[in-house]
Amino acid sequence: MSGAQPTLDDVAREASVSRSTASRAINGGERVSPEAQAAVDDAVARLGYSPNRAARSLVTRRTDSIALVVPEPDTLVLTDPFLTGVIRGVSDGLVGADLQLVLLLNRVDEGPGRLARYLASGHVDGAIVASHHRRDQLESALARAQLPAVFVGRPFGDATHHYVDVDNVAGARLATQRLIDSGRRRIGTITGPLDMPAGIDRLQGWRDTLREHGLRDDAVVECDFTASGGAAAASRLLDAHPDLDGIFAASDLMAEGVLRTLHSRGARVPDDVALVGFDDLGIAQHTSPRLTTVHNPVIRTTMAATAALLALLAGAPVPTTPQIFTPTLIEGESA
Repeated sequence: MSGAQPTLDDVAREASVSRSTASRAINGGERVSPEAQAAVDDAVARLGYSPNRAARSLVTRRTDSIALVVPEPDTLVLTDPFLTGVIRGVSDGLVGADLQLVLLLNRVDEGPGRLARYLASGHVDGAIVASHHRRDQLESALARAQLPAVFVGRPFGDATHHYVDVDNVAGARLATQRLIDSGRRRIGTITGPLDMPAGIDRLQGWRDTLREHGLRDDAVVECDFTASGGAAAASRLLDAHPDLDGIFAASDLMAEGVLRTLHSRGARVPDDVALVGFDDLGIAQHTSPRLTTVHNPVIRTTMAATAALLALLAGAPVPTTPQIFTPTLIEGESA
């Protein structure tokens, strides 16, 4: 071969089959006899042939790439441990799979719809969607495009989409019950964005638990899952409800901001105000006092979403019922 890269014609000649048979054998084996398939496989191994991806995609109509869709600005992706956990989970889940991962983020200067149009244009074979908002238009776009997709977090309205999630309602109930068990009776919450399923579900768990105990559920401020947002939200919450003796923050990043606000006001944690967060992705171990939080198994969850997408792409059966992971309470010193 004089050092030249072997071609499809070389493989066909080595296997004593036609070029079209060699191509079909390399790209899935449709209408290829077992004998011809074995001959082509042997020729590929002997020659060290590597298919040209561009040419292969014309035959298979596949791009050999999947998208991880995170409709958030890049500044948030780089600072939020949940989102970095999602990226790690997908990367771990793709070990051994010959697929390219394309990361799709929102740009600050653009409106909704670009990501949906990209996914519908045939650039990828499938998608994993995380941190989605109602405004993103992703669910309807994926359904129209019939693109295999798995959501990390429940979709809003389309029951046909596959998804995996942590039980956010149960996790919020754990956090709120921990505050009640510590003797707190005036408990507020700082929610995540209420155009996201996680924000909605964690608010519901907090509210249901308070109502079951006959406690007021009017101390609510919406936030954006950031530390700076949590600090500002805590100020608004405490200004409106100065009698609070407990706060459930719907993420540890926001809880970190809440701690800063409480310390700046001279409030002792947990003596004056107890605090519970949500996620347990590293922040809780480094706060003072150490944060009581709810463990969110984001890497396991995202690996499960990746496995489900790989099964869909392989044509394997995937249950339509969602995979729901159980959260656990992680004791710290803040409650």
